[in-house]
Amino acid sequence: MPDHPIRIIDEQLLSENYYPLKNISYEQRRRDGRTQHETREVYGSADGATALLYDPRRRTVLLTRQFRIGAHSSGHDGFLLETAAGVLDGADPAERVCAEIREETGYEVEDVRHVLSLFPSPGVTTERLHFFVASYAPGQRRDAGGGKQDEGEDIEVVELGYDEALARLAAGEIEDMKTVVLLQYLQLHLMQRT
Repeated sequence: MPDHPIRIIDEQLLSENYYPLKNISYEQRRRDGRTQHETREVYGSADGATALLYDPRRRTVLLTRQFRIGAHSSGHDGFLLETAAGVLDGADPAERVCAEIREETGYEVEDVRHVLSLFPSPGVTTERLHFFVASYAPGQRRDAGGGKQDEGEDIEVVELGYDEALARLAAGEIEDMKTVVLLQYLQLHLMQRT
């Protein structure tokens, strides 16, 4: 087996305010045999899980709306429509996403189905995100949701019809990557069965 083409030369911790931010220097053996030296800042983001809740009988989806400082800092108003999500904190992704669904939406779902795992921004973060879908029904609502106030969450629960959600997606009104991926999954795989 050939040697790995990447060799880490140095890692310097720049900040550990929320998650670690490192400056990493490495050598890369290029396909043409030459070696190049690169230095990049990498944010040690935690892995997460997200789920799209859909009601096949009523043809609705359940999303959340909350403020995101990164989106706001790039010129957006910062309030994004999103699927329920959270960091794993060492938990199993399916268990964690069920807990996040309950905290954020107030719904208690029984069965989540893993559909894929992705690196959302592999050039600058270590985060791997696990994507799930789960059906829900009005009788599964246990409370108002809204997230954990002690964690700074102020989450609005938003129910949309399939057609409205997909129209908002097509109009560019849904800009959260994980939500876009899961709504496209809904359109390609789940709506065909309902």
